[in-house]
Amino acid sequence: MDRAIITGASSGIGAEMAREMARRGYAVALLARRADLLQGLAKKLPNAVALPCDVTDEAAVTSAVRAGEKALGGPFDMAIANAGVGVTGYAAKDVSDAERMMQVNYFGMLHLFHAVIPGMMERRTGRFAGIASIAGLRGLPTASGYSASKAAMQAFLEAARVELAPFGVRITTVNPGFIATAITEKNKFRMPFLMKADKAARIIIDGIERGARVVEFPRPMSLIMRFVRLLPAAVYDRVVGGYVRREVGP
Repeated sequence: MDRAIITGASSGIGAEMAREMARRGYAVALLARRADLLQGLAKKLPNAVALPCDVTDEAAVTSAVRAGEKALGGPFDMAIANAGVGVTGYAAKDVSDAERMMQVNYFGMLHLFHAVIPGMMERRTGRFAGIASIAGLRGLPTASGYSASKAAMQAFLEAARVELAPFGVRITTVNPGFIATAITEKNKFRMPFLMKADKAARIIIDGIERGARVVEFPRPMSLIMRFVRLLPAAVYDRVVGGYVRREVGP
């Protein structure tokens, strides 16, 4: 039986990925700060263990990984860095929100990465995925800190993918669009192509299992953002600036 570990597993995409992987026969270790939700989910899944943990604490993540390996009977075949936070706001706002997003989204991923990758390299097999975002493809006004944290994840994973290929370790960057979770329900603007978390989870796990380098969805949103990424800076500023003034105000 393959073993997987997922951070941010107490709700949203993380919880749905845990359910999906359990249906596919994985033994799953669940990491998140909210112990009550995590333990409630673990009790509903076969071969699951709850490991309450703050991903911003590197030592705690490493300890949780070792505890999960012991509880499930061996090292992890797959690791998914899913824990994330998102706060909207202007770039000129207080820096504390941006620091928090970078600590959870980017460094939280690195803490899991460094806890599992050495073993995968030694065994010459393994899969690691980071749940980034389409928002990391270009700096989005009113989401500057979030875009920056997700862009950092994408850059790291891209480099790691090339570095680890000779060791048989596959790296997948996951770039979802808008998914119906606690993070997005706070948004006051219209979210195009909004997708349910259970459908997103199936797309993500399918992509990781087939060894995809990048999993990006929904497809219409992906195509739009890939096009926007190619726009010259002056054109991007005019197009996106007009949207911000219309939807958000001066």
